[in-house]
Amino acid sequence: MAFKISNECIGCSACASSCPVSCISQKDNGQFEINPDECIDCGTCAAGCPVSCISQA
Repeated sequence: MAFKISNECIGCSACASSCPVSCISQKDNGQFEINPDECIDCGTCAAGCPVSCISQA
């Protein structure tokens, strides 16, 4: 089950920087999203998020 980033995302890019498979990209509105087809469910993004807006979908 992939992880999901909620609307509380502040656009800091900590999640994208920590992702070992580079499956997190920035949307036009500045928030980030996780590609569920590429996510390996490691949880590194959630652990590094300063606002705790990443959870398992």
